[in-house]
Amino acid sequence: MSSASSESSQVVYLLPLTDSGAPNVPGGYIYLPPPTNPPYIVRFTIEGTSSICREGSLWVNAPLVGEHFDRNRYHEHKLRPDFNRLLEIDVPMFTAGAFAFYTTFTPLPDFSTSKTSLPSPTRTTTYYIDVCPNLLLNNSPLPLDALSIFSVISKFMGENPKDWQRHLKGIGQRGYNMVHFTPLVQRGDSNSPYSIYDQLNFDPYYFPNGEKDIAKLVDTMEKEYGLLGLTDVVWNHTANNSKWLEEHPEAGYNVDTAPWLESALELDTALLKFGNNLESLGLPTELKNVDDLLKVMDGIKIHVIGALRLWEYYVIDAQRDAKASVDAWTAKKATEVSGLSGVKGWTLKQQADFLMEHGFVGASELGSRYHRRIDPEAGAALLTAHHGFWGQNGRESSAALRTITRILDELNLPFYREYDGDTAELMEQVFNRIKYVRLDEHGPKLGAITLASPLIESYFTRLPTNSVTKKHSLKSLALVNNGWIWAADAMKDNAGPQSRAYFRREVIVWGDCVKLRYGKSPEDNPFLWDYMARYTRLMAKYFTGFRIDNCHSTPIVVAEYLIDEARKVRPNLALFAELFTGSEETDYVFVERLGLSALIREAMQAWSTQELSRLVHRHGGRPIGSFEIDEISRNVKSHKPSGHTNVVDASKSKHEIVHRIKSSPVHALFMDCTHDNEVPAQKRDARDTLPNSALVNMCASATGSVYGYDEIYPALIELVHETRLYTSPYSENEVHIGGGKGGIGGIKKLLNQIHVEMGKDGYDETHIHHEGELITVHRVHPRSRKGYFVIAHTAFPGYGAGNGGLSPVHLTGTQAKHLGSWKLTVDADTATKEAVLAEKVLKGLPSEVFDLGGVHLDGKTYETEIRIPDHFPPGSIALFETSIPSAKHSDGLDRYVTSGAAKAFSKLSLVDLNLILYRCEAEERDFSGGRDGCYSIPNSGSLVYAGLQGWWSVLRDVIQSNNLGHPICNHLREGQWALDYIVGRIERLATQDGLEQLEVPAKWFAQRFDVIRKIPSFLLPRYFALVIQTAYSAAFDRSIELMSHNVRHGQLFLKKLAMVSVQQTGIMKSASLLPNKNVPCLAAGLPHFSTDWARCWGRDVFISLRGLFLGTGRYSDAKEHILAFASVLKHGMIPNLLSAGRLPRYNARDAIWFFLQNIQDYTKMVPNGMDIMKEKVARRFLPYDDTYFDFDDKRAYSQNSTIEEIVQEALQRHATGFSFREHNAGPNLDVQMKWEGFQIDVHVDWNTGIIFGGNQHNCGTWMDKMGESEKAGSKGVPGTPRDGAAVEITGLLYSTLAWVAQLHKGGKYQFDGVKTSIGNKVTFIEWASKLEKNFERCYYVPLNPSEDSQYDVNSKIVNRRGIYKDLYKSGKEYEDYQLRPNFPIAMTVAPQLFTPSKALKALEVVDQILRGPTGMATLDPSDLNYRPYYINSEDSTDFATSKGRNYHQGPEWLWPTGFFLRALLKFDLMRRKTKEERTEAFQQITRRLAGCKKAIDDGPWAGLTELTQKNGEFCPDSSPTQAWSAGCLIDLFYDTKESSLE
Repeated sequence: MSSASSESSQVVYLLPLTDSGAPNVPGGYIYLPPPTNPPYIVRFTIEGTSSICREGSLWVNAPLVGEHFDRNRYHEHKLRPDFNRLLEIDVPMFTAGAFAFYTTFTPLPDFSTSKTSLPSPTRTTTYYIDVCPNLLLNNSPLPLDALSIFSVISKFMGENPKDWQRHLKGIGQRGYNMVHFTPLVQRGDSNSPYSIYDQLNFDPYYFPNGEKDIAKLVDTMEKEYGLLGLTDVVWNHTANNSKWLEEHPEAGYNVDTAPWLESALELDTALLKFGNNLESLGLPTELKNVDDLLKVMDGIKIHVIGALRLWEYYVIDAQRDAKASVDAWTAKKATEVSGLSGVKGWTLKQQADFLMEHGFVGASELGSRYHRRIDPEAGAALLTAHHGFWGQNGRESSAALRTITRILDELNLPFYREYDGDTAELMEQVFNRIKYVRLDEHGPKLGAITLASPLIESYFTRLPTNSVTKKHSLKSLALVNNGWIWAADAMKDNAGPQSRAYFRREVIVWGDCVKLRYGKSPEDNPFLWDYMARYTRLMAKYFTGFRIDNCHSTPIVVAEYLIDEARKVRPNLALFAELFTGSEETDYVFVERLGLSALIREAMQAWSTQELSRLVHRHGGRPIGSFEIDEISRNVKSHKPSGHTNVVDASKSKHEIVHRIKSSPVHALFMDCTHDNEVPAQKRDARDTLPNSALVNMCASATGSVYGYDEIYPALIELVHETRLYTSPYSENEVHIGGGKGGIGGIKKLLNQIHVEMGKDGYDETHIHHEGELITVHRVHPRSRKGYFVIAHTAFPGYGAGNGGLSPVHLTGTQAKHLGSWKLTVDADTATKEAVLAEKVLKGLPSEVFDLGGVHLDGKTYETEIRIPDHFPPGSIALFETSIPSAKHSDGLDRYVTSGAAKAFSKLSLVDLNLILYRCEAEERDFSGGRDGCYSIPNSGSLVYAGLQGWWSVLRDVIQSNNLGHPICNHLREGQWALDYIVGRIERLATQDGLEQLEVPAKWFAQRFDVIRKIPSFLLPRYFALVIQTAYSAAFDRSIELMSHNVRHGQLFLKKLAMVSVQQTGIMKSASLLPNKNVPCLAAGLPHFSTDWARCWGRDVFISLRGLFLGTGRYSDAKEHILAFASVLKHGMIPNLLSAGRLPRYNARDAIWFFLQNIQDYTKMVPNGMDIMKEKVARRFLPYDDTYFDFDDKRAYSQNSTIEEIVQEALQRHATGFSFREHNAGPNLDVQMKWEGFQIDVHVDWNTGIIFGGNQHNCGTWMDKMGESEKAGSKGVPGTPRDGAAVEITGLLYSTLAWVAQLHKGGKYQFDGVKTSIGNKVTFIEWASKLEKNFERCYYVPLNPSEDSQYDVNSKIVNRRGIYKDLYKSGKEYEDYQLRPNFPIAMTVAPQLFTPSKALKALEVVDQILRGPTGMATLDPSDLNYRPYYINSEDSTDFATSKGRNYHQGPEWLWPTGFFLRALLKFDLMRRKTKEERTEAFQQITRRLAGCKKAIDDGPWAGLTELTQKNGEFCPDSSPTQAWSAGCLIDLFYDTKESSLE
């Protein structure tokens, strides 16, 4: 990963946290580039009222400037809740390492109106940020992916400095830049480099002057040979003869420190003794076959297992514990335990289980013999239950003893089974191990069993008895040896109390290594932690990097501690780990907690060409043409931190380069071969040395090799017993690029040079192709598009000498330069191998690299064709340098195609942006006269929008997952139709009247697309995505720029909601607000309500308008819609269907009240909003006159009224009441409705002030589904008539009355009241008072039935209590009492009508019963009419659901969610007294928005759906983006802003 720095800008990496405090980054693994100067910033972003913000703090242990890293020193960042913004906490990264963070908070309690116990403070999981080290070679940066590492086994290097300098020079000449040394400290008796005798002193043979010689070595390596130093650190064991063990046996596992190992030690000792006595026991000492081994195994059963009585380590001593229990019984010391009354009827097992639960003393681990026991007093309790108290009625102890003995024998049965299982396993392990080392063909065949070659490898090192050790307990002098176990759990201590691996003989033991026992912290073993820390710091003092030996066997807390110690000495320490956990998930745990730079992986592990191809693909880098997740043009901006920050100069607004954290795999150090695995001459074919190495060097990771690989050594060097020294032709002669004898060093030099170049410059895109025996790799730079291409013919056994038959390679749009082709020949027959292995020095097989001719390179205009020669046998490679002429300046191309968008979109209006960003199929067809529609992608389908959102909805996920195989990518590679469509569409739009301003973005697109048309087609998806992403972001930003302060500075969710106003508001040819002029109008939803008469609905407009227009600052659009609907007032109503005023339909009794509420909102929310009351509108119909005439009648628009007069007319017409039949009533108006349904009647009950209306044959509120099925008999029968007095209408009425009364009082409204139908004057205050006095009496259903008499309640039909009725005096009385989400609307607009405590309790019921993941169930699930699945196409005989009649009988609608949350917040805040309590109210709201946030993020329509099925399930018949669904949530955000200011 390249370093991220900028002198003039602040580099920022965004780290968003989820509501649970987890990092919201792809894959969850956070891997950042090396630290920079000045430091880059990690910006934690947290939603302002996330759950973790409740008394929350973010804790990060990254050090501040000038601090040293301390893992336990966390810096606290208080999370100060704010509903309307994103919290940002900036943490600069000054150094490399693994940094932890977590949050503490008090969990949000479940919402309740009653007092509940508060949750206790808690904390999240600890998460990690890994910052890559900044390596320098001769003061020049050396990225990890540019490392080319060379492993040497130090003891084979010869004399230092003479031989060492020769070898190091040869290594440097071959282009390697780091040397990995096996441990250079003193070795133990075995002479293994990994069995360390003295960790604090370097090997005196090579380094007689100790540290001075080491310092000179690493200095010379870097300055003269261009090599950095890397060494092994061995933390989990020490040599069995380490002198310091005699002083500190507590550093190991012995019976004193690990008593659970006593049985394993006794077994090990007995096995050794048995092996020494085989001859005297008449058993074979030389095993010739399995029968001999079976005889030995039979002897083990008798003389070891049986003789040792090992079961005593497992079971309780039944005789001992029975006697103790009887003694306790006779002493009347029984434990008081309940539940023993029926004990005499229990089975023995039940009684044994009782003792296990109440009286067992011991543990799951083993200990000393009979360490498990039964508490005598528990046994006595059981005896008392059986026999009564001792001495009572002559009770004797003998009977009691028999009773308890039987129970204890039963209790022991599972322990015996446990023992049997373990001994069977240990016998199996011993058998298999002896068979492997003595008999198996692939084993070492050790021969006769002798004292020097014992029957088994001992699991323990027994320290000598001397003056030092005699002061210790004898038990402490036998120490467990280290080893490994097949498929072991890396997080489990195999010598710990929960493991029986040493008893079961599962460990493949290293007899020369004592396992070190650290415990959990330095306090558990102070000497060992200190000693190994000194060792670690010593290594870090001189070496650039560590290879952590057996990292998976090192306790992770130990590794953390020691790495911290190392980083104190060398902050930029590279860490490579030998990690084989068997689980990728566990690998991640080690990697992120330790900050590992890379895991060691090896190409020689591949068993076939196909598997090798897979490994190269895994470590090769990103695919060629990968998408850029950062928006290049958008990520540079000015920013002032909004939260806490550790940045010194945080007060200033800074120019920032903002990056998203990319998904990152665990990085690899990919070796062609390691020092502890077989070489190609053993495992494959010696010729594979060359292609295997070439493939590894083409990978976008650190790579490495081992001494002897380039020289083609015939076999793995035996680490312990080998004594010969290295030889290499490259240590004796200058190394030149090209072929030659003695190995592949000349070619390796070129491969290493290319690898280092690609790593330094960031060539991180790769394409791998596997065909038969051949693999091709093309690795390129993501911007310059320069690259290298290799063809490798692998050599696995049996491949022969053919050329492999690779098809001609076509490099599209690419020029290639042939750098060379070579083949490796090796004399690797058996005799030659044996001769080489018999040499006195380590040397390679006879070999030679030959130049290969005949590679055919055909460079054409748009591609290069490469054909391999007829002679291209296994062991051959061909290497090419590549470039793309059309992308010579592609770094500039990236900048060009992502530049200028903000300016290009800077003059566009929101209506223009509707055309640029959105337009569903129907809208596009409408506006283009049927010519244009949404673009269709083969094998994917049509985009949901013709505009940029349509493209972005597809590309967003494709980019995030880098899915280059998606149909859109294939389509772009096949042709440029998508580019033509986008440019052509906008150019055609720009030719229309009033849209000339679109010429600028059209030109911008044309210019960018003209440039990328020239690049090879395989790169087109990347650059197309860059253009679309840039344009989309610019259009999005321009839209937000034109909106209110609240939106511009609000959280992203609010901005996405606000964009729905752009999405739904546009100019159409078939729909308008006015009959003779096309003006932009608001759609109810897309695509179902997008054109013609179905687009603009009075009810939908005025439920949506406050949020979509007023809440976003679109005041002129709000005014335009208010005036347009005011102009068509008739009957005191506004039309439900506007039809541009030509054919308005007046069948919505509730629309007028939402309309009046919006006028009220306008006067309060808009600067100088009261001015609208004096605005005049031309009337489509005559004032106070129900006469209908066409829009082109001379009477139409002949009279004017002010908005003030419109408001008054609406109130007056309702006050006097009205009755009319809809104009043009009949099937031409509504084919479903019965004749009675066209009759509209409205009147006021002046006893209560409540307005009543409607009948059982129509549906005049928003729940307006008319039955349509003739088959089911529901045609003309409304699903939800809601006649009578709908609760929301009553609330809206009160809100309007209170508003105009207040205006009149202030001299801002000329009217003071209305006249009734009989001419009585009623003031607004009087009307409002009637409502206030009667509302709860009429609508409230009390919790306690005893209170029913105080309310207008029919107790017999109440279904649910503590709620407000949905209706009052409807045609079917039970419908009054149905729980629906409508009363929260009344609560929101008219809270004065509600008793706060009753309101909050009712809202709690709604929260529990109706609220779904996103929407509100439209009916109580306990209601017999509840049908939560809406399927409009269903044509069944089911009266309730056929033809979707259950539209509002259970499906979950989203727009009521906004009103519910507004009401909940309003009434919850009333009871909240403290700042913390108020914060909790906001957090309860935030929690309930999670589903909507996910929905708007995930859906292609970039909006919120009309409705869902039960529990948020997808509803196919729902309009996928609905105006009011988003608008009502914007209302909520506006309310929260106002509430925050209170």
